[in-house]
Amino acid sequence: MKLLHTSDWHLGRAFHRVNMLGAQVGFVDHLVETVREHGVEAVVVSGDVYDRAVPPLAAVELFDDALHRLAGLGVPTVMISGNHDSARRLGVGAGLIDRAGIHLRTDPAGCGSPVVLHDAHGDVAFYGLPYLEPALVKAEFGVERAGHEAVLAAAMDRVRADLATRARGTRSVVLAHAFVTGGEPSDSERDITVGGVAAVPCGVFDGVDYVALGHLHGCQTLTGRVRYSGSPLPYSFSEAAHRKSMWLVDLDADGTVTAERVDCPVPRALARLRGTLEELLADPGLTPHEEAWVEATLTDAVRPADPMARLTERFPHTLSLVFDPERAPDDPAVSYARRLAGRSDQQIAEDFVSHVRGAGPDDHEQAVLRDAFDAVRADDTLREVAR
Repeated sequence: MKLLHTSDWHLGRAFHRVNMLGAQVGFVDHLVETVREHGVEAVVVSGDVYDRAVPPLAAVELFDDALHRLAGLGVPTVMISGNHDSARRLGVGAGLIDRAGIHLRTDPAGCGSPVVLHDAHGDVAFYGLPYLEPALVKAEFGVERAGHEAVLAAAMDRVRADLATRARGTRSVVLAHAFVTGGEPSDSERDITVGGVAAVPCGVFDGVDYVALGHLHGCQTLTGRVRYSGSPLPYSFSEAAHRKSMWLVDLDADGTVTAERVDCPVPRALARLRGTLEELLADPGLTPHEEAWVEATLTDAVRPADPMARLTERFPHTLSLVFDPERAPDDPAVSYARRLAGRSDQQIAEDFVSHVRGAGPDDHEQAVLRDAFDAVRADDTLREVAR
């Protein structure tokens, strides 16, 4: 069976101040043409269809257009909700549009109930694991402590239990939206770590033929059977080096996986430039970036006058301007934001405890902090869905 694996469309999202709807329309056109050109037999979309729980109307209309065009080709599509989606909103009408070959899997309780498709070699069972917010689904999966590894492991136990009841030779595909060990994140993914655990191990997904991951925006191969497709478009300058693509996956009769990348259209190149303002304005080596979307980091010791106006004379598509004077890390003038860069909320809170009392939190206090952050995250999710 030939599959097309994609994820993280983030319909409705802008890139800094640039409206990306036109580029997203271009991606959907490219997706449909790829399905037609390569004889794709099933499309899998591993979460973050939208960029927020209540997407703008134009994003909903584009999603509707994509589904109608895929259904019109007679190609089954399996989708899950991601951490940016409202699972309940995305899943409205799922039972009805299921009949059109569009299979939305947004309910955690349905992890062990696959969409079963057929080809010349038999059945392929597609298991959709929507984004599992640990604090909200731990009761559903019977785990005592909220954590991504615990709830994903419990969900995969249901997958393996169902697969064991299927006819011998049934092949299996799992869609999941998670941060898996070995994946490289970028700045544009909303953090989904819980309890200080940054990722879940790849071994959680043992026992299935292919795992189509979503959440991380870079296309990545974790193992021959476990892959991220990445986002089809860039949503932060940290993705400047990404090659945006989808995976075209061949699942053979015996479950063997072969995959190739299909490049996505590039609306405009990205460039991250660093130096003093005068260096950026004068360096002839930067000529190839003059039509790119630019993030400029200025290292001038003193902030220059009118830097954005001067930069846009040479780089008219400059979208981000960062000031980062070159100073020693222990210089008191180093910004607070720079000192906190790369640190989790949990680490920042523990550092604060150490600062105010001279000693860090013990194990019990660390657990209290984790529970507090988990509760806030769960409450934020519920509030977003209820809007």
